[in-house]
Amino acid sequence: MKHNISRRAALLLGVALAATGTAIAQAPKPIRFIVPFPAGGTADILPRLVSEKLRTSYPGGVLVENKTGAGGNIGGEFVARSDADGTTFLVSPPGPIAINHHLYKSLSFDPTRWVPVTVLATVPNVLVVSNKLGVKDVAEFIAHLKANPGKVSYASQGNGSTSHLTAALFMQATGTTMNHIPYKGTAPALVDLVGGNVDVFFDNISSSAQFHTGNRLRILAVADDKRSPLLPQVPTLTESRVPMEAVTFFSVVAPAGTPPAAAAEMQKAIAAALALPDIRQKFAEQGAEPGGWSPEQTGAFIRKESEKWNKVIKSANVSLG
Repeated sequence: MKHNISRRAALLLGVALAATGTAIAQAPKPIRFIVPFPAGGTADILPRLVSEKLRTSYPGGVLVENKTGAGGNIGGEFVARSDADGTTFLVSPPGPIAINHHLYKSLSFDPTRWVPVTVLATVPNVLVVSNKLGVKDVAEFIAHLKANPGKVSYASQGNGSTSHLTAALFMQATGTTMNHIPYKGTAPALVDLVGGNVDVFFDNISSSAQFHTGNRLRILAVADDKRSPLLPQVPTLTESRVPMEAVTFFSVVAPAGTPPAAAAEMQKAIAAALALPDIRQKFAEQGAEPGGWSPEQTGAFIRKESEKWNKVIKSANVSLG
């Protein structure tokens, strides 16, 4: 009798374990958003806001992971080597998506092979100066640069970053020269700008707006085709007679070979999330204009931005290892 009970118990246990194993095997994989920059910045905040709204669309969950280093190339390589099964996406500023292959002599992945999904948001860059510089508008700033060629210092988030290239574009557009001081990210650059240790920074508006409103720095102009709702009193560079635009875009791409249907499904889910009032409000607080564009629109936009920055890189003779 005991023998029969033991056999029955073993049989039931085996069935239970088999069922559990089958359930585990069939459980949907989580979606992974790989952010190639540190936590806390705009590049990290925006995908985390959206990911919270995507969990109902993806039963396996949506994870945001930071894989940083080498100007975004570490995260870029990780995604490029990931399975093209529609579960892993790179969510990033332009670097590893549209710029770095023009800057670096060699990369371990090919950015031209990304499968475009959507643009999460665009954030305008702004011309920010230290209060110690003593200029009040773009005309005064340009006059000061021309009177002091090569003596004014400008910060960047690092060599080849959008802030570095935007400054190069500005100098090309105005016929001026400045001295480049690269930093490791936005935060240390802003600290030195507030302290007057560096004179200028082409930052994105998300980071600098609070220092402008607190009178600790001065934003002279917005590098976009229209004024920012975050600081509507600040003119654009074009209004200030410098015809240039430079926005930081945060796009979503997938590994080469990812099925178009998977990219389209993610684009639709993100677009729905971006249409929600609370998300739009939180993006607005970051100075970010929500995207949600189709994969086709996104691909065309990335190609256009890549060509634009490639011209700036060549003209300014910027090159990294």
